[in-house]
Amino acid sequence: MSGWNKNVLSNWFAVARSERLMGKPIAVTVLDRHIALVRFKTGNIAAFEDRCPHRQMPLSQGRLTSKGLTCSYHGWTFDSDGRCALVPGMSANECRPDVGIRTYEAKEIDGLIWIRLATNGMKAPPTMVDECHSEARRFLWQSVWHANIVDAIENFLDPLHTHLVHPGLVRNDSKRRRVEAVLSVTEEGFCVDYQGSKDQTGILYRLFESSRISEKAYFAGAGSAQIEYCYENGSEIRITLHFTPESVNRTHVFASLHVKQRFAPKWAVRLFVWPFLKKVARQDAHILKLQSENMSRFPNARNASSKLDFIRPYLEEIWRENEHIDFPGEAKRIELYL
Repeated sequence: MSGWNKNVLSNWFAVARSERLMGKPIAVTVLDRHIALVRFKTGNIAAFEDRCPHRQMPLSQGRLTSKGLTCSYHGWTFDSDGRCALVPGMSANECRPDVGIRTYEAKEIDGLIWIRLATNGMKAPPTMVDECHSEARRFLWQSVWHANIVDAIENFLDPLHTHLVHPGLVRNDSKRRRVEAVLSVTEEGFCVDYQGSKDQTGILYRLFESSRISEKAYFAGAGSAQIEYCYENGSEIRITLHFTPESVNRTHVFASLHVKQRFAPKWAVRLFVWPFLKKVARQDAHILKLQSENMSRFPNARNASSKLDFIRPYLEEIWRENEHIDFPGEAKRIELYL
């Protein structure tokens, strides 16, 4: 966690798709912490430190039994609270070792499993997670970006890279128009309202959208970001990405698309829209990997910024040790050309 603000531990992070956690434990890593996820036969989920205290075997390689999670080496078994429930070979009259395994709070919401590393902090994942109902979800996708989490989040929330990294797909560099971005601090993070951006110049907009009444970007907690498009006919599209750092330069991305009051059956989205969105994701992953690799070549280099890089300081405040900015009490307005 070198260089990271330890306050992020109090936030919730998406760690796996629900469909992955069935009859066997799975291993995940969050902020360099190794965790075993388990779904018990009752349907309840639990998150344990991924080691048996007996001989340090990974519990993610264990199995579920009627007693709990059983280590694959000597069979020590732990219940949902992490307490030792069984030591095979020991007489029933003898006292079991007074040991247990560290547990983390876990929740399951809208097809994702969330954990919080700190024992206290945010009571639940960001509000945007509850607002995105499962019936409106058109897909749920997971990937790994070889990038620092600050760079990964900035990439998603930054519209100015889209002309060059996604030319023709999202925007065209030769057709920029004046837009005013209004940044407001919220209880959970911040919101950027792009005023004057009723449409986009790329093929994605022309094929699948109609005239908008608003375009907004939200950031909440430590790793949740969302782009919201609202339309004149009352419909909405929300693209949500949850970022979870495995290590300093490896970030897991959980992406979903939610559509409200707009004809967009899952099969049609998968067949016609997904190929374009997948290409956009590949392009972002590629540019972030290049950026990360080059930053390792120049470890002492510092970023140059302009007023257009207005999102970055807020992310730095959350993720970097010793970084502090004074959040404005009033909305901040920035003119840019998209």
